[in-house]
Amino acid sequence: MEKNFEIKIEATSNPGIVKFEANYFLTQHTSYEFENIDQAKNSALAQQLFYLPFVKRVFIAQNFVAIDKFDIVEWADVQEEVAEQIKNYLNSGQPVIIETDASKKVPITIYAESTPNPAALKFVANKKLVTAGHEFKNIDDAKESPLAQELFHFPFVKEIYINENYISIIKYDMADWNDITIEIREFLRNYLEQGKEVLSANAATSKSETEKQADLDFEKLDDVSKDIVNIIEEYVKPAVASDGGNILFDSYDPESKGVKVILQGACSGCPSSTFTLKNGIENMLKEMLKDKVSYVEAING
Repeated sequence: MEKNFEIKIEATSNPGIVKFEANYFLTQHTSYEFENIDQAKNSALAQQLFYLPFVKRVFIAQNFVAIDKFDIVEWADVQEEVAEQIKNYLNSGQPVIIETDASKKVPITIYAESTPNPAALKFVANKKLVTAGHEFKNIDDAKESPLAQELFHFPFVKEIYINENYISIIKYDMADWNDITIEIREFLRNYLEQGKEVLSANAATSKSETEKQADLDFEKLDDVSKDIVNIIEEYVKPAVASDGGNILFDSYDPESKGVKVILQGACSGCPSSTFTLKNGIENMLKEMLKDKVSYVEAING
């Protein structure tokens, strides 16, 4: 499927540098930094950007281009044009980087982390795998993820959640983690070192469309629901991500003051999820939103 690139402008902690994030990966393994146009001989995109008189340095990473500028302009005046230029280049089909033999294969390390869910283990990579979370409950769900499809061929793999730089795997009780962890780690390392796809182009497109719809749906929410979503995004998601999971807002009932959420990854079916909901998320929402929230429940257990 042909990729349709979109670019999102992101400010950084350095006022001179702006990130231009793409909805697909630009490089498979390596990040690049170019100080001038001569250094950028293996990247026509970077060379094109250096023709802009205010461009000082160009960084190209897995899913973004970052530009450090001279002080002759303000980003507010030029960033939209730069984003459009990068988008047009990417959609032209030209290569972002012409990789040398030395840069084509980069060693991948995978380490396993335990989670609060004894049936789930988190496998963390030293590279970014995806730009957003994807959950696969079975092999039929995994049509858009070649990696997930291959993982489901292991008879002990029950569910898979892929986000940022990690993969959470929920197993069937038939297997013990002590017996299968090394096997999964080696499989993931070999798969990623070969540069195989984690997601198909269609998966990223579907995710982008889903996120756009989510943005539209957010605008239709009442004020309390918006507050709940913002609290979950800022305070709750980072915590559950560290445990290999994810949480999504489902609904808010103003009459019962009940909040329903969806748990994904290691959080789904976790024995301690009820404790987390009641003593963590529920208490936080009650404290921050006072009398507007009475309880929180997960609609998927």
